[in-house]
Amino acid sequence: VERDTVAYNAVVSACGKAMQWVQALQLFREMADSRVERNTITYNAAVSACEKGEQWVQALQLFREMADSHVESDTIMYSAAVRACEQAQQW
Repeated sequence: VERDTVAYNAVVSACGKAMQWVQALQLFREMADSRVERNTITYNAAVSACEKGEQWVQALQLFREMADSHVESDTIMYSAAVRACEQAQQW
């Protein structure tokens, strides 16, 4: 299987759904190391994994990184970041 953005997105998302946020972030970082493009879907999946793992600091770091990378954010990203903060009572 070719390691492309779509394949990575699917696996990062699956890790998040399985509450495996550490593995999701490892794959997210591996994408950069392998020079595989990370898009809005990639960031959404990674932030959602952090949110499910109650890792609000990581979620906000990814949110900032997304903006710095000039990747367009969407409602899913904002919602996941807010939920991560809400679960940790970080208002």
